[in-house]
Amino acid sequence: MSDSITARITMADGVQLAVHETGPVDGTPIILLHGLFSNAVTNWMKYGHAGKLAEAGYRVIMPEFRAHGESDAPQDPAAYPVDILAQDILHLVDILALDDFDLAGFSLGARTAAKLLTMGLRPRRLVLSGMGWEGIQGWGNRRQFFIDAIDKRDNVKRGDPHFFAVAFMKTQGIDPIAARLLLNSFGDMDVEALTEIDVPTMILCGKDDQDNGSAPLLAQNLMQAHYAEIPGTHMSSVTEGALGDALVQFFGSGH
Repeated sequence: MSDSITARITMADGVQLAVHETGPVDGTPIILLHGLFSNAVTNWMKYGHAGKLAEAGYRVIMPEFRAHGESDAPQDPAAYPVDILAQDILHLVDILALDDFDLAGFSLGARTAAKLLTMGLRPRRLVLSGMGWEGIQGWGNRRQFFIDAIDKRDNVKRGDPHFFAVAFMKTQGIDPIAARLLLNSFGDMDVEALTEIDVPTMILCGKDDQDNGSAPLLAQNLMQAHYAEIPGTHMSSVTEGALGDALVQFFGSGH
């Protein structure tokens, strides 16, 4: 893992996000958005993906969503208006004065990245990882699965489909009250607008990952996207060195 620094950056409503950075400060910026119940360390740093990008000369910026990682996890419903995750990233881009950057997200991070495009953000290049067409179109069923996992967290047994989600949430130290509020903040996706956005995109997904639907179909439906496959399931693909290698190759091709 490359050396990193962590800053706490205040959002528009006073909530503070932890933002990890690694790589040269004068490198091309890349924003990496982690998945639900995860954090920047687990998704991007622990298995070397951020380090590979840093070694390739990129300034790697890894915010942790509110209610995740080292960021604040308020239990006030007012802290979770519709699409607050995307609003936070827009605010962060303004604070850091980024105007020429790449963007990648895994799972919830990928859906947030797609949402950001429909809200006017235009990265140089985009990677949506651990995400499929059905997950982009409507996250309602997936969201309900995680709400049920939160509600069952004290009684779930091995063999229950929610077991691994509950175990992961607990190992990551997620506040269940804050997480439940956050899950209910996700707005609908303007799918038609997304399919008309012309940003070079890689849909990167584990061979055995269909948690968010079909990744190849997502690539087919976006204007300038291609599908790339790495080993693994939804949970295991982030541990694969192939993920970091694919990011370096794709973003490097844009220079």
